[in-house]
Amino acid sequence: MGNYVEIRDVEIYLGDFLLEHGGVLKDDVVQGRLYGREGAPLVVVPGGISASRFVADGIDGKDGSGGWWSDMIYPGGPIDLNHVQVLGFDCAPGTANSENRLTITMNDQAKRLAALLNHLQVECVHSIIGMSYGGMIALAFAQDFPGRAKNLCIFGAAHRPWPMGVALRGIQRRTIDLATKLGDPLEGLKLARELAMTTYRSAEEFSERFSAAPNGDVPATFDIGDYLESRGQHYKKIMPVNRFLALSESIDLHTVDPAKIIARTVLIAVRSDQLAPPSEMQVLCDALAGLSELHVIDSIYGHDSFLKATDLLAPILSGFMGGESRAA
Repeated sequence: MGNYVEIRDVEIYLGDFLLEHGGVLKDDVVQGRLYGREGAPLVVVPGGISASRFVADGIDGKDGSGGWWSDMIYPGGPIDLNHVQVLGFDCAPGTANSENRLTITMNDQAKRLAALLNHLQVECVHSIIGMSYGGMIALAFAQDFPGRAKNLCIFGAAHRPWPMGVALRGIQRRTIDLATKLGDPLEGLKLARELAMTTYRSAEEFSERFSAAPNGDVPATFDIGDYLESRGQHYKKIMPVNRFLALSESIDLHTVDPAKIIARTVLIAVRSDQLAPPSEMQVLCDALAGLSELHVIDSIYGHDSFLKATDLLAPILSGFMGGESRAA
């Protein structure tokens, strides 16, 4: 992991980008970061709702999301930078165009990715490896731009949102709306993030980590509440309110037709995932037009297992990449 890795920043100015539901991203710029040897087969790695283009820096970026998958992407790693180059990119809306609330879809995100690939003069990528939010972008891209991705690896994302997830994200957005009416939208974002954290992890993990016994304060406080509050406090420092609202809504608007996805696809599900359960991932697997397979893993980390259970994911990713990158 100490090997030198070439890193290059790329961007393309799209101007006023018209969104699927009629809004406009003013002065939109798609920003990406490339890791690895120029000219090597390209692997696109979009991550979760809080991820950034800083996929494999090895250290956290200024927004706290940098190097978020550096455990998996390095020379000799499961995603081997000796044989491929990796592209991370920032989803819309960015901080610069979060003044107003916008409705954005995964199809909009896919179009922005296609524009960045056009700028790089890449007609077809070797793979898109997408987790959670990024998995939905990968599916939308494969549907909307058939033939531009040879392979997909999707973790924790299906062809449609799970109804329980829609319910919980709706509560998060309404919490922000209420707090905004009361004059404190950041407090609403903090509470929304606290609720979100209970959906990303599992009851089993929380039972192992926390006693849930009162700390002795009046009014009562609890170790699990302290943890959630710290996550919420951190999040409101790095996530603009309107950006969160747009990204959250876009998950609930997500829908693709699996019969239009022809890429070879490997799906990864976690039994404890509350947002993309294995049963829903199996429905997607069975409906895909291209070759597909589903791996189901056991992890107490639920939906966040792509960040926390990398030991379980590494052999699956190594198998997914297989000899493909060497033959590409």
